[in-house]
Amino acid sequence: MFTDSHCHLNFPELQAQLPQIRQAMAEARVDRALCICTTMEEFPGVHALATAHDNFWATVGVHPDNEGVTEPSVQDLLDGAALPRVVAIGETGLDYYGMEDRKGGRTVADLEWQRERFRTHIRAARATRKPLVIHTRNASDDTLAILREEGEDGPGNQAGGVFHCFTETAEVARAALDLGYYISFSGIVTFKNAQHLRDVAAFVPMDRMLIETDSPYLAPVPYRGKTNTPAYVPFVAQQIAAVRGVSVEEVAEATSRNFDNLFFKGVTP
Repeated sequence: MFTDSHCHLNFPELQAQLPQIRQAMAEARVDRALCICTTMEEFPGVHALATAHDNFWATVGVHPDNEGVTEPSVQDLLDGAALPRVVAIGETGLDYYGMEDRKGGRTVADLEWQRERFRTHIRAARATRKPLVIHTRNASDDTLAILREEGEDGPGNQAGGVFHCFTETAEVARAALDLGYYISFSGIVTFKNAQHLRDVAAFVPMDRMLIETDSPYLAPVPYRGKTNTPAYVPFVAQQIAAVRGVSVEEVAEATSRNFDNLFFKGVTP
């Protein structure tokens, strides 16, 4: 019924409990999950999860905020994408959050390495015709600009993809939708101070929406502050159903169908 389009089951706090997590998923009617890669070093472990379980899939990529890790080439990403059960490139994108505290007082100009890494992922996605999983935080203008510069706004072999864990404005959502991208909502949409995001969830067309946990992070209400798991993705669906005035079943069906359309070109594997 439900599909978690973005989780990190290889992270230690989840991998150690994988049998219990899978049981909880089954009880919550969460049928599938996409396991997201954030470094090339962890890719073998992420891929192993997908090959060991018939309801998990994997991505290949390097998170924009990770430093001191292997910098992927286009060929590295193509090689990973060619493996069985790897359905997307990412997560990739830009993260300018906390420039003073988290990035040692550097400026946006100092983060050119992030922008070049993002371009590498876009080029790999366009070459392999697999979608991008995009992380953008305090960087939406540059994220959208680079996508356009790399050809994602023109005719031809657009990669497409999803803006995951969306927290931006309706204007950014509209721009992403105009590029042909999907918008994915996480547990943040359930937070008390996230009315602006609930407004975006009411605006995004149902056929361009995904749901996710981003677990082990961002557990939805009523589990906020706890370790998140894919079993909690129904709470995201419940919040979206409430703001749209539809049933939870309708949200589950639509977002699972959208998952198929994006990652499997409409054909459920």
